[in-house]
Amino acid sequence: MNKKNLLFTVSLVLLAPVANAATVSRIDVKGNQRMDAESIRILSEVKIGDNVSLDDTNQIAKKLQETGYFSKVNVSMSGNTLKIDIAEAPTVNMVTIEGNDEISTDDLKKELRLKSRESYDESVIGADVQRMLTLYQRKGFFGTKIEPQKIQLDDNRVNVVYEIDEGHPTYIKNIEFDGNKVFSDSTLRDQILSREHAWWRFMTQFDVFDEDRIMYDQQMLRQFYMRNGYVDIQITDANGVFSPDRQYYSVTFTVDEGKKYKFGNITIDNPFPDVPDEELYDVIKTKNGDVYNIDLVDETISALRGAVADHGYAFITVNPVPKKNDDAQTIDMEFQIEKTNRIYLNNINILGNVRTFDSVIEQLIPMRSGDPFSLQTIEEGRQNLMRTRYFKNVQMVPNRIADANMINLDIEVEEQPTGELSGGFGWSNINGFMVDAGITETNFMGRGQVVQLRGSIAQYQKQALFSFTEPYLFGRPLSGGFDVSYTMYDYSSLGGFGYDRDSLTVAGRLGWKLTDHWSQNVRLSASFDQNYDLQSSTGWRDANLYTLSTSLRYYNLDTNFEQNTHTGVVSNLGVAYTGFGGTETYMRYSADITGMIKFFDDRWQLRSSLDFGLLQPLDGTYISRVYRYFLGGETLRGFDIAGVGSRNWYWTTYSLGGLWKVNGSTQLNFPIFIPDEYQVKGFVFFDYGILGKPPKEEYTYLGRANYIDSDLRTSVGVGIYWNTPMGPMNFSWGWPLKMTEYDREQRFLLSFETQF
Repeated sequence: MNKKNLLFTVSLVLLAPVANAATVSRIDVKGNQRMDAESIRILSEVKIGDNVSLDDTNQIAKKLQETGYFSKVNVSMSGNTLKIDIAEAPTVNMVTIEGNDEISTDDLKKELRLKSRESYDESVIGADVQRMLTLYQRKGFFGTKIEPQKIQLDDNRVNVVYEIDEGHPTYIKNIEFDGNKVFSDSTLRDQILSREHAWWRFMTQFDVFDEDRIMYDQQMLRQFYMRNGYVDIQITDANGVFSPDRQYYSVTFTVDEGKKYKFGNITIDNPFPDVPDEELYDVIKTKNGDVYNIDLVDETISALRGAVADHGYAFITVNPVPKKNDDAQTIDMEFQIEKTNRIYLNNINILGNVRTFDSVIEQLIPMRSGDPFSLQTIEEGRQNLMRTRYFKNVQMVPNRIADANMINLDIEVEEQPTGELSGGFGWSNINGFMVDAGITETNFMGRGQVVQLRGSIAQYQKQALFSFTEPYLFGRPLSGGFDVSYTMYDYSSLGGFGYDRDSLTVAGRLGWKLTDHWSQNVRLSASFDQNYDLQSSTGWRDANLYTLSTSLRYYNLDTNFEQNTHTGVVSNLGVAYTGFGGTETYMRYSADITGMIKFFDDRWQLRSSLDFGLLQPLDGTYISRVYRYFLGGETLRGFDIAGVGSRNWYWTTYSLGGLWKVNGSTQLNFPIFIPDEYQVKGFVFFDYGILGKPPKEEYTYLGRANYIDSDLRTSVGVGIYWNTPMGPMNFSWGWPLKMTEYDREQRFLLSFETQF
């Protein structure tokens, strides 16, 4: 080929694209209904005067298609005219979800990107389906199917319906562990949230496979090993495998336990000369030779911060510096405290309270401007505010003042409704079936006052109550209030009581704290009664009782709310005088004490109680039977209500009651085979009691001696306690060990109460 022919060929190749392109002099748009033509021209990004080739038309069509506004796009050149022929995508009129039960519609709609009044786009619908399936898979519903349906309407509109077939949850059939030598599989299963499927787990979702929960289980296993000295613990894998029918998962945790370590030397680097070292060492939660426990390290850090902060040094940092000794398998720990200056409180600013008065909040904060800053005191104040239940959340935010040893404390509160409309039903041997309802306002008018109106109707008792309490009377930590109640006791056919009683009571009261654990109250009441005693021939009898009483209370409990167990002591001591010209004149003395201790990972509890009461007639007056003591039922299980003590030889069905009593119980609560999350406990008990003699006027009846005694009664038994979502239920079976021939037995005792 000569040079002239070669040059001609190259020119044709270079000029070919230009020859196939045309200069746009006009843009025609066809098929649009809702969108104007100019908007479509703008979306095409083509202007008059542009050169457009065949490849360019394909790119323009693709660009318009990707906007999602069109279901069909065709772009071509006709001479110098660019023709855009489109079919608009339908407009979404409504998006609905059907067939869902396990996940709420609101939660599913949060995952939807397809909205009403937007263009119908199948790619968006596909992504929405995938996001909803992910939600179901997290809840263990791996077989869920979601079918989007398009319902054509007029005016090029559509409704989109996501039809959901949730299927069945994918349960965990087996939870196994590989590599564990120190702890058994059953022990490790108890440390995680996930559970193997069983029919009686119908009230929880812990036996449904959930990838997020499995990840959390791994962290719980690490924490368990770290609490028991295995600092090198590694969870190398947590593998879930489907069963062949895809109905179950088998989960295997692979662990590398490592060696067990103990604490070695424990030291504190204290930079504050005025903070005694012995105070700091006293709050350390562990000692040399103890098994290493990461929780004790965290607790020690918190305790050291609190101890130093109580001396006015706020915002300190405590850094635990471990030194690992592999040969001795010990970890030396030095707690390094960073030095700061003493800090004082400048101002307290209360934020977020719209309804609650500032003064109500200030009364619950145990520190004032000018006090040394104390983290412990601030936390005590936060706990005080949260215990009121006026607030959903309370944040104590200290703000350091620049170039000064002062802080401002912002108390940020989030208020919540404090009014409560409640109701309940229950059953017990003493009251029968019961229904009650009430209205309670615990922050009346934002002043922290408590107002309650409540009524109950039971088979053997009916009551109406109105109560008012001012927790800070006269601006001081002095609780004052009054109560008005009307109670009807229909006990003539119940157990050993044998009387009916209607009582209207009006009472005023004052209460105050003596120390952190001791409190006292004084109460003045007037009761206007009508009594009907089946053993008396006088029929209905009026009785007016005017009583002045005082009581001391000691309360010191450490509670594990998850296990519903306690350790500590609760005690009451009271004395009351009834007289002041009323129809009955006597002294009443009372005392009770309950001690509790939890053990074995707080899952067991030993509880022991003792109760004492004494009625002392004054000036030789007679005390009516309806005001005496009775034993039986819940106070002495295994015996009927008022089923023990002295009896009239003729009215042997009914107890004469006693002028004093001593009764107590020792009970062991323990977990049974049902998982802890159901809060079901078994218990065994030993009850005992002595009911004193009635007044001497009742030692005989119609010249014949009554059955009079003050002998000891005892019983043993077993039971089940179930803290149901609706309220606690208590089942017990008791067998008397020591009784008399005229005592009345009641082997089974049931009580439950629920709120709604």
